[in-house]
Amino acid sequence: MRRRAPQPHPVAVITLAVTLLVSGSVLVFASFAQDRAATEARRGPDGPTVGWGRPIPGSPPAATASRAPLPAPSTPAGVTPGAAPGADQRPGARPDADPGPEPGGRCRTGAKLVPTCGVLWGVAPGAFTEKRGAPALAEFERKTGRHQDIYHAYHRGRGRVFPTPEEIRIAREPGRERILFLNWKPAGATWAEIAAGDRATDAYLDRLAAHIRKNFPEPFFFTVHHEAEDNVNERAGSGWTARDFAAMYRHVVQRLRAGGASNIVSVVVHMAYVPHTTQEWFDDMYPGDDVVDWIGWDTYAYSDPGYGHGDFTELMNRRASSKPDWPGFYDWAVERHPDKPLMVAEWGVWYSPKNPRHKAEFYRNVGRQITEFPRIKALVGFDTPHNQKGMDSRVDSTPDALEAYRRLGDLPVFQVEHGSGTPGVFP
Repeated sequence: MRRRAPQPHPVAVITLAVTLLVSGSVLVFASFAQDRAATEARRGPDGPTVGWGRPIPGSPPAATASRAPLPAPSTPAGVTPGAAPGADQRPGARPDADPGPEPGGRCRTGAKLVPTCGVLWGVAPGAFTEKRGAPALAEFERKTGRHQDIYHAYHRGRGRVFPTPEEIRIAREPGRERILFLNWKPAGATWAEIAAGDRATDAYLDRLAAHIRKNFPEPFFFTVHHEAEDNVNERAGSGWTARDFAAMYRHVVQRLRAGGASNIVSVVVHMAYVPHTTQEWFDDMYPGDDVVDWIGWDTYAYSDPGYGHGDFTELMNRRASSKPDWPGFYDWAVERHPDKPLMVAEWGVWYSPKNPRHKAEFYRNVGRQITEFPRIKALVGFDTPHNQKGMDSRVDSTPDALEAYRRLGDLPVFQVEHGSGTPGVFP
């Protein structure tokens, strides 16, 4: 007769099941908490709206930018010691950073056009072509499938005032209102002469201020002589030294504000070219906190291996082996100007027939890597079929590039409302 194995008591079975269930729940909860903590660590200071609604197919993992320390700034950083619990403590984040989206998760522009969360999205369309202005903008928005927050245009000399009638229409287009970013390059006088009160330039600035005061009270981005590094001449008496630039910039902004153009949001725009940014005179170009609202820089990616080839982290913090002490422009700006929002005032990817897939791959990386640069509050593309050297930065150089760019512009981080909540309505 086969002996029957003893059976466990029903109460013991129930006790064991409950124990296993509780243990499993603890493990699941611990795993969930660990995953959530990792997710929070990857998120930017702007909260949920910075995260992606969906990943971009085919995107490689985000690269980590190399962070090199900077020498101590000449002015106090102004960071409040003893940040409140929960404050963002990563490099580039401030204890007094923008609080994030308002109820409903919406990002909006606030004082000085700084978004409460997210990143403003813009373009200078049709550059170096005959098709500029409204037609170029309409075509760009049609092919990219979205409205541009910022419209970037360029002016030169002492003739026509701005915003022009066309630019005002672009800014106020019903239901598609935009922020203007107007770039003025002086002509007819040196920087030193303008700073000293050149009569012709002052007369133009007074006329410009009166025009702005009367015809365009909305806040708009304004810069003076972008990429001025290319014109610096440190020879004594040249009128074009770095300090001459700073004095000229101060004079222009102060003259316009004194004339009633108090709505200009001043952006100093550098040329992020390592041989320039590592010059001894580079820091002398800064006009001063009282006349600068944003820090901007122009930078482009290259599709072929060599200088400027890489992903978005390389573009934001470009370095050179010959200048090992230069940390990259983003890290430099965060260190030197801890209280200023940052703008990429021009950016793009130069197309190469040797590496036609690079542009699309680059755009796929931007969405993932933008969270590594929480101080960037605006990205403004520069779209041209050919620059002075015949190089192509168009977002539709290839069908794959256009599709990747369209997906990039759809990400939640780039959805920002203007002013009081209705797009384009300014306070």
